[in-house]
Amino acid sequence: MRNPMNAAIVDRDLKPHRAASPAPKVLLYSHDTFGLGNIRRTLLLAEALGQAYPSASLLIVTGSPMIHAFRIPPCTDYIKLPCLTRSDADRYEPTYLSTERAEIADMRRGVLERAVLGFAPDLMIVDKRAAGIGGELLEPLKSLRRTHPAAKVVLGIRDILDAPAPTRLSLRRARDMRTIARYYDEVWIYGERSIFDAVAEYGFPSEVAQKTRFCGYLKRPTRRIEPHDGPPRVLVTTGGGEDGTELIETYLEGLIALPRSVALRTTIVFGPQMAASDQQRLLTRFGAIADVTFLDFDPDLSSRYAWADVVVCMAGYNTVCELLSTAVRAVLVPRSRPVAEQLLRARLLAARGLFDIVEPDALRPDRLIEAVRRSLARPPAHVPVDLDGLPRIQQRVAALLGTATP
Repeated sequence: MRNPMNAAIVDRDLKPHRAASPAPKVLLYSHDTFGLGNIRRTLLLAEALGQAYPSASLLIVTGSPMIHAFRIPPCTDYIKLPCLTRSDADRYEPTYLSTERAEIADMRRGVLERAVLGFAPDLMIVDKRAAGIGGELLEPLKSLRRTHPAAKVVLGIRDILDAPAPTRLSLRRARDMRTIARYYDEVWIYGERSIFDAVAEYGFPSEVAQKTRFCGYLKRPTRRIEPHDGPPRVLVTTGGGEDGTELIETYLEGLIALPRSVALRTTIVFGPQMAASDQQRLLTRFGAIADVTFLDFDPDLSSRYAWADVVVCMAGYNTVCELLSTAVRAVLVPRSRPVAEQLLRARLLAARGLFDIVEPDALRPDRLIEAVRRSLARPPAHVPVDLDGLPRIQQRVAALLGTATP
């Protein structure tokens, strides 16, 4: 009997398929409740699919409050859902609207169903939550299967969702495995099985494991690293910035405590979701430090990574993909709440020698600056990591839709 833990597939080569339609309609659902990770990953997928199918129509349905700040790929449009904020691992509240949570849920569910049925996609890619927030995607999925049975539905999840025990509980509580088995054609894991085996760790049942494919990490566009003279360059970024104040403040406190003989040139990117009061407090306290540049937000950090000798950051999925793509040194300071996803990822990658890590409970100015200096003293790591996620996803789309392999 086949072991379900070994049923998931790591795609290598796929045979070409003859085109059924060179202009598929693809809907991408991104619930987006915290930070920038989900929407950035969704936009990256849209761009890759638009490159593979220049005549495609791609529709993003998202709750991200920041989608307007990013470049929207060609062939792509979006519908904005009312925003929710994650208050706990599986609890969400309205972000901006002073109304009952149930009213927001009804609005989101209604918009989703109209979008899914009105667009009638050939392929629907759902980010992370098989049933959506609070089950908001279940009725649209049922209706899509009834009215457009040829449509393909895929669940895409990052390498790590959370620690195994709470993830198993969350998946069981939301009945996600039952939803995947009934409505989904495939599950794509945007990671490398040898680093973290989500199928085994999260206890995927055999019918879901057999639909699961490890695609690899999603490589980001990069800029050529330019050599430079002068002090080492440090980039400090915390993604959206909503919970990034402590990391930035700790770094700056460590920086001002350095002896004058040690020079660092620093760029701080606050992030668009940092509270204005926190940003102003940091600028008031540290704004006059020499060789420190402060930026509100940069939607494309590729040039900043190419500029930096070392990056100080959290360990979100998209940030780590950018670091791996650029092969830049980094000191990871992972978030540990409300989920342990970043902490697990940072520990696993640090154990491979890819990055340095400062554990969140050990975050102090002296320890963080010492970690930066240690990282600068070593050459960048060259440890093989599978970054072929995007071409494999293009191949999977071709296989599902019966089109020529891009």
